[in-house]
Amino acid sequence: MTKLETYFQNAQDLDTYISEMKENQEGLLKIYESFTVPEDDSRIEQIKQKSYRKVLAISEDWCGDAMMNIAILKHISELLDLEVRVFHRDQDTDLIDQYLTNGKARAIPIFVFLNDQYEQENVWGPRAKAAQVFVEETRKKLLPDKDDENYDEAVQQAHVVISNRFKTDSNLWKEVYNSIMNKLLNP
Repeated sequence: MTKLETYFQNAQDLDTYISEMKENQEGLLKIYESFTVPEDDSRIEQIKQKSYRKVLAISEDWCGDAMMNIAILKHISELLDLEVRVFHRDQDTDLIDQYLTNGKARAIPIFVFLNDQYEQENVWGPRAKAAQVFVEETRKKLLPDKDDENYDEAVQQAHVVISNRFKTDSNLWKEVYNSIMNKLLNP
């Protein structure tokens, strides 16, 4: 059994993960119910010809990015008939340490696309480019220097602003969808 297969087998199926969410379940479900996959997406049939069969998602319930991105991934997995399982990042950091963002950050979610033999075919995450730009601009606008006495409070405020936008901005949802689909089409 490969390491990725072991992680996949020990992960929660997507519906169980969603049903057990404590922090972002409502937001994830709202996004899922509100987002509509484009009907004329020619990439769907092209991607179906590839060897993607499973997705090992590395995530945590508290993560706003995961709330938005997993809602979109759920649609994609239904379109492409992919089995999705979610492994909690903090349960075993050896897994996320294989997928560090910029070589250092344990940023989530990370979606590892696997074939039938549990071999990695592709990786996406943690954010679509448009979401990254929005997060960076919001932080730049709202956060003082780290040594400022109000820094922690400003971080909390920034998280609320970012999370609210993730829950309501259908353009960001489309960007996430297109980012994942383009990555699957062109590894």
